[in-house]
Formats: sequence, C-alpha cells, structure tokens
Amino acid sequence: MVQHAFAYVSPRRFAGAAACSGAQPAAAFGVAGVAWDGAVTNRPGARFGPAAIRQASLMLCDATHPLFDVSPVDQLCDHGDLLLPNTSLQAMRAALEPQAQRLMAQQHMVWLGGDHSITLSLLRALRAVHGQPLAVLHFDAHCDTWSDHFGEPSGHGTWVVEAVQEGLVVPQGMVQVGIRSAAERAARDYVNRIGGRVFTARELRGLESPSQLAPVVADIRARLAASAAPVYLTLDIDCLDPAFAPGTGTPEPGGLSSAQVLSLLEELCAMQLPFVGMDCVEVAPPYDHAELTANIAAHCVWTYVCARMAAARCAQA
Repeated sequence: MVQHAFAYVSPRRFAGAAACSGAQPAAAFGVAGVAWDGAVTNRPGARFGPAAIRQASLMLCDATHPLFDVSPVDQLCDHGDLLLPNTSLQAMRAALEPQAQRLMAQQHMVWLGGDHSITLSLLRALRAVHGQPLAVLHFDAHCDTWSDHFGEPSGHGTWVVEAVQEGLVVPQGMVQVGIRSAAERAARDYVNRIGGRVFTARELRGLESPSQLAPVVADIRARLAASAAPVYLTLDIDCLDPAFAPGTGTPEPGGLSSAQVLSLLEELCAMQLPFVGMDCVEVAPPYDHAELTANIAAHCVWTYVCARMAAARCAQA
C-alpha cells in the first residue's frame, strides 16, 4: 500500500527515525531534546527548539545526504525530550547529567537544545563517560566566557569558563568559530589566552567554499588532533547571521552564512577525528521566520551525523 505521509502529520522524530526502545538501543546514534531555556538573558523560547528542529527535519525525506551519500535513518533513533525541571538551573542540571551520562555510555548522542547552559552538563557527563577532558569545537556569536551571568554565578554565557575551571576541557583543544558579539577584551580573548583558538566572524568574511576555508579547516584539525582528546561539537545557532537564523534569543548581525557553517561541518566532521557527540542550541521558534532557523539547525545535525557515518565508512575501507 502507498504510504501517504506528509511532513506535517508524520511522527515528530528526527528525520523520521524510529523511537529509541529497550535498555540498549541498537542504533549507533541517538537524538534527545533538552527543552530548557531558563538561563537565557534576552529572548526566551529555546525550550521549543527541539520540537521545531524535529519538525523541520521531516522535510529531509529519506535523509540521503547529497555529499556523503548516506542516510542516518537506519542508524539513528530518537529518545524524545528528557523529563527535566523547568524552573531551577541547578535542579535541571542535577536531573540532566545522570540521564545524559547513561545515554552517552550507550550511543553517540546528538542533543537538541535548549539554551547554551545545557552544554556544561553535557560536558560533565561526557567527562565521566570517557574518563578524560575533551576538546571542544564551539560555533557561536558569543564567547560565553563571562565570569558571571548578570550577577548570577552560572548561565548560558559562562559555561566555557566553568568547563575549563572544572577540568572538563583541554584548553589547547578549545576552538571557537564565529565570535563577534560585544564583550570586554578579557572575555573575548579568554580562549586564545588559555592556549585555544578563536576564529572571529570578521576573520571568516569572504571565506565560504571548502577551498577558501581549507586553511581554517587545517588549523582546526591540527589543534583538535594535537589535543589527543575526544572531540565535542557545540553549535549555537546564533553563530549564523540573523539573515539565515532569525529565530534565536540573542541575534548578532555580521555572522556566518549557512554555506560557511555547512562547509566547515562537512569538512571537519568527516575527518578521522574522535568526535563523541554534538549539541545544537538556542533555536527559538517564536522569533523564526518561515522556519529558516529550524531548517538550518536540522541540516547541521543531519550533516554532522552523516559526516560521522562517512568517516566510519572510510575507517573500515
């Protein structure tokens, strides 16, 4: 029988993948939502990000990637959104971290946020799973290196400093891409000062194709490889210019294009680097237009998973 399933009435799981079931899911990759935005400082709404990203992903049809020629659907399952408190950052983290650690021990996990405060908890869980600090590839408009969060000790703008201070990150393996927001010099230069590398949005202007970005890719690859650590990707959707991603809590003009971000993901995530997971955060559907932000977020997640599948295929060849 013909299956007349349209995107807007299909089950809301990422790319139409199956729901995760059993104590040990068979799929290599897992997706889970963290519907939390209690630590935003401008516009709330990222708690609706996971649902919007999943909805947009249903337009991928069979999800066969045009560059990697693979589809993640049979190797991916969706855990849905984790059940978490929604009024206390401390209580949310206390509930998130054990759940994340359990899932990360079973599968290569991709997390749909949620605001960027969730990344600290995800790094804590990964640190426990792998027993060592991580290298981090961080796409963002904001450096997230403030020492406090508008008078509060922790939030979506402090997680980088907290992760370094807690020993969750190899400082030399911290790479930031797209930074451009207003910030005092001490915050902007923090990652460079500890031995990492910041690629500002200004540095990347005019570099869009894989050939143009090749020196950047080579530098990032060398830094991540030299860290000798598992690599985690955290992608704040506001790394993109608001023209490409208006639906976010703290938009910053002058950002990256969709083509730039996808070129970097395609090149870096298909390499033989030890990536161990990803999050895509700060998608805020109330401010989106024509689902532009949700669409590019879904494409970034899809590209990451397909690239890792391609990398595994190359390793086995």
